[in-house]
Amino acid sequence: MSDTNTSIRGRFDRVGIWLSGLCALHCVATILIVSSLGAGGQFFFSPDLHRYGLVIALIVAAVAIGWGALKHRQAAPFVIAMTGLTFMGGALAVPHGIQEAVLTIIGVALVTCGHVLNLRHAH
Repeated sequence: MSDTNTSIRGRFDRVGIWLSGLCALHCVATILIVSSLGAGGQFFFSPDLHRYGLVIALIVAAVAIGWGALKHRQAAPFVIAMTGLTFMGGALAVPHGIQEAVLTIIGVALVTCGHVLNLRHAH
């Protein structure tokens, strides 16, 4: 694979890492803001926000992790990221609140690990 393709895939991995971090921050901040101020629940707990986030995570992971798996033939990044995406999907099935936040944070942590491993195996 050319250096340009590797660079693009690496950028997708980095975007995935940043998005995962922002997602985890959103989960923690939402719980703190809504529980302490009682404000913003309609926006922060919106199921649509979480669905769109999962769709974006799926697209970024599919490109970066899938492309990386084809290049370096290592299963670990793919398996870890897909497990994380499964946790994120499972979070949509539980009521909003602590359970959802815990499942989502576990999911984004695993997706982040998958992206980091993918970057490491590319070099």
